[in-house]
Amino acid sequence: MNPIPVNTPLFNGNELKYLTECIETGWISSEGPFIAKFEKEFSQYIGPKYGVAVSNGSAALDIAVKALNICTGDEVIMPTFTIISPAQSVVTAGAVPVLVDSDPITWNMDVLQVEAKITPRTKAILVVHIYGLPVDMDPILQLAKKYQLKIIEDAAEMHGQTYNGQKCGSFGDLSIFSFYPNKHITTGEGGMILTNDLALAERCRKLRNLCFEPNGPRFVHHELGWNYRMTNLQAALGLAQLEQIDHFLTIKKDIGNTYQTQLSFLTELGFRLPKPSTAFAHNINWVFGIVAPGIKIKEKIVEGLAKEKIGTRPFFWCMHQQPVFQNMGLFKNESYPVAEELANNGFYLPSGLGLKQEELVRVTEVLKAIIS
Repeated sequence: MNPIPVNTPLFNGNELKYLTECIETGWISSEGPFIAKFEKEFSQYIGPKYGVAVSNGSAALDIAVKALNICTGDEVIMPTFTIISPAQSVVTAGAVPVLVDSDPITWNMDVLQVEAKITPRTKAILVVHIYGLPVDMDPILQLAKKYQLKIIEDAAEMHGQTYNGQKCGSFGDLSIFSFYPNKHITTGEGGMILTNDLALAERCRKLRNLCFEPNGPRFVHHELGWNYRMTNLQAALGLAQLEQIDHFLTIKKDIGNTYQTQLSFLTELGFRLPKPSTAFAHNINWVFGIVAPGIKIKEKIVEGLAKEKIGTRPFFWCMHQQPVFQNMGLFKNESYPVAEELANNGFYLPSGLGLKQEELVRVTEVLKAIIS
């Protein structure tokens, strides 16, 4: 019986053709024609004027935080329920993450809690769209305008998702994407920063390239940046993937619909499935998550699936419960019960673009057998 990994990417377009072109022409490093083309076409697809390709999504966050001059003593409001990357970028800049709990329905940050967290030290709101549904952006945009705050929009998981018809990744002063292999579009590793602000775009380009001075002596530096460049090979792969984005979104929709139909009985047993839609978006099913009615039940299901060689992943662990941040003295005595329940009881099933129909059927049949 072959294993079913939690994610399998799909390469059935021009990936090999474009990669071969890179090798045959010798353009394999961070200089090459595919980089500018990928930046242009991805930014046009999402909406903002400028794209800056980088080495990964975490690099994009590091650059975004520094480009907005967020530094020691500043506060950034963000969800506690997310991958560690956004909080890490804030902390390593010397700033303080100020956390909010999750919405129990969408699993995103609870936007109704944000305003109470704003202080004179607040510099930005870092929005992270989670798992398939977007954050309710209108209240965030209103607060940013009211308090003159910047918005960093983490749309790493939201390739092709919309909020009220407008693409996610087009709302932030700076928005970031990831192209890790489990994303709708992958470059192996890789990321992108999008913005409508030319000065910010140029600032991000400088920061990704060790802060070389565009008009000065080449190896004379006036500030520190990073080597966070994307390679021409990665950009070639990303461009081929972008050409198939509509097809990829359809595949994800079909996977989500099958899981929703086959596993709907779980809701009667106290499980929570992803919400198919909200007033402002349909779920694009980046992953198909399940919240079990208790951690022991979750663990038994995960163990049962593993015995049948079916991969799963736990949900994100809350930022206020991360040992690394607790050891820094952050988030003392803070509690976020909705996020804690998601982190403890949530897991997701195989959801990759390369998931075959027979594998999807096997996952649902095995899960039903475990539950029964």
